[in-house]
Amino acid sequence: MLQGLAFYILATIAVVSGLLVVTARNPVHSVLWLILTFFSAAGLFVLLGAEFLAMLLVVVYVGAVAVLFLFVVM
Repeated sequence: MLQGLAFYILATIAVVSGLLVVTARNPVHSVLWLILTFFSAAGLFVLLGAEFLAMLLVVVYVGAVAVLFLFVVM
């Protein structure tokens, strides 16, 4: 019950923030929405029991790619 609710909340956040990545006019806002998308996808991996993939997603994508892109844009 609780896992199903968490799945629907994280999936909704991932889809909405993914759409906001594409539709945001400001590139900095787009990167911030992308970071939220990555965190919600990591939460979905945790729900699946793939904690290593979730940690890898956060470290590699949020920690390196998104922050690097944010600094390049700024």
